[in-house]
Amino acid sequence: MNKALILNRIKEYNDFKTDKELASFLGISKSTLSNWYNRNSIDYDLVFSKCVQIDKNWLLTGKGKMLKEEKESDIIINPIVINRKTKDSLKEIQEIPLYNLHATAGLVELFKGSNQDAIIDNIKIPGIASCDGAVYVSGDSMYPLLKSGDIVLYKEVDISRLFWGEMYLLSIQLDDWSEYITIKYIQKSELGEDYIKLVSQNQHHQPKDEPIKNIQALALIRASIRIQSS
Repeated sequence: MNKALILNRIKEYNDFKTDKELASFLGISKSTLSNWYNRNSIDYDLVFSKCVQIDKNWLLTGKGKMLKEEKESDIIINPIVINRKTKDSLKEIQEIPLYNLHATAGLVELFKGSNQDAIIDNIKIPGIASCDGAVYVSGDSMYPLLKSGDIVLYKEVDISRLFWGEMYLLSIQLDDWSEYITIKYIQKSELGEDYIKLVSQNQHHQPKDEPIKNIQALALIRASIRIQSS
């Protein structure tokens, strides 16, 4: 099987013009993607976890329909449990924009509010605290609490107003040109007040101490949404 065709179908579905966009979407480096093309290899588990909306038969063979057939689904909304004494007031109902992170220049630009073209849809949610937006989950660092393809609802916050032990969507600066976007619990670091400790739900991911100066954007996770097809 020609693996390059599978990768090209992912580009076609997402309307990616460059390999850089594809590598960013898959969460791999450009050199890894080049190796996949050159060696006719692919990480199927990773690809399938990133392409939950795409029909597997079309992805692998190019035959049939591009999108999975609509099935009767259960939508499960899970408010995130908080451990602090103060509670946020709940809204009777609110309309929250769902963003395509891969169509933006990153979390920092998304939070600036200049990415209206990145809005996929608007979600009406009753009975949760105020939210600024929603994005799809990518990766398995918070598994099984969050799975790739779930949706998280977030509230933008300042790094100076952290609630220790709670779950956050955050952007970490890697260099002058790139950022790493992830979801983690944030705890106090033993290295001092200039650091925070990032902790995963998935025990296969080790905790990491990160300098606060590297945190470019931060949002408190309010709730998650999981769609289960029957």
